[in-house]
Amino acid sequence: MRVGFNPHKDKVQETSDYFHQIIIPVYIPNQDDYFKDGFEILKLCLNSLFATIHDKTFITIVNNGSCDLIKNYLNDLYAENKIQEIIHTVNIGKLNAILKGISGNKFSLITISDSDVLFLDNWQKATYDVFENFPKTGAVCPTPSSRSLRSNTANIYWDLFFSKKLKFTTVENPEALKKFAHSAGNIDFYNSVQLKKYLTITHKDKKAVVGAGHFVTTYRASVFDNLQKRYTNYKLGGNSESEFLDIPVVKNGFWRLSTSNNYAYHMGNVIEDWMFDLVFKTHDNHKEYTNDLKVIKSGSSFSYFIKSRLFAKFILNKKIMKYFIIRKGLSREEADTYL
Repeated sequence: MRVGFNPHKDKVQETSDYFHQIIIPVYIPNQDDYFKDGFEILKLCLNSLFATIHDKTFITIVNNGSCDLIKNYLNDLYAENKIQEIIHTVNIGKLNAILKGISGNKFSLITISDSDVLFLDNWQKATYDVFENFPKTGAVCPTPSSRSLRSNTANIYWDLFFSKKLKFTTVENPEALKKFAHSAGNIDFYNSVQLKKYLTITHKDKKAVVGAGHFVTTYRASVFDNLQKRYTNYKLGGNSESEFLDIPVVKNGFWRLSTSNNYAYHMGNVIEDWMFDLVFKTHDNHKEYTNDLKVIKSGSSFSYFIKSRLFAKFILNKKIMKYFIIRKGLSREEADTYL
């Protein structure tokens, strides 16, 4: 039986001061084997995040079937108001957990991050600078990679094919690239040329690297407005990240870019002393930021087909791409080993 009238019925939701959401899915089912350092790495991740974000950042943690130790830790953070939203579920898969975090919220920017990311000072500012200086940006990764130039980037090459703004420049932080290779368990991930040069876009004195990775990336929230699917069969991997995180960006006509310097590290699943040192050195960064993201009209489906489907088959072909990167600043010898 219902008695009376719900006082919240037909009331409009109050406008939130938050404009930047960070979604982190967490899956640490135990403290054994692969996950033995998982809890400590998660704490390093979140502590570095708390120290480097501004006050208009909304943190969503999706507990994707973790053990009680992790669940209780996350509940404590929520009770302390260090995180704004906690979602508990059984293991439904990484991308499905991310989709839960996106639903039911409205923000201008959404950062999707793995739970083993170590955030560095000024990562948000550096990310916003890319959006501001390159208005067609739809996704920004704070960890540049010289190997990302052939991953859903054909629309950039279409737009800037003849432009001198698109060219190879000197890698600002090669040690960060080496550290990522180490964290991925492949010290030869980058060859000597890739450690020296990457493909960039310039605007006045600002620069961004072509392409973006997956383990931490900030998106225009609008790219997720019209997702054709809301579920993936994969718990991890497969085509799920490309389908839900990469293609929506280029389908909307936006570019996938990275910051020119490094503002985050991938820790992997084994803890190391340098991680504690970096977190200790991070500074509380609770500055006031305003939401100045320019609203850009999305591209048409026809434009997507021409640039990212048809033209992509041509420009991203390794044999053709080799001549393109020579045109953009590499020597023939460098181009032979770059792709």
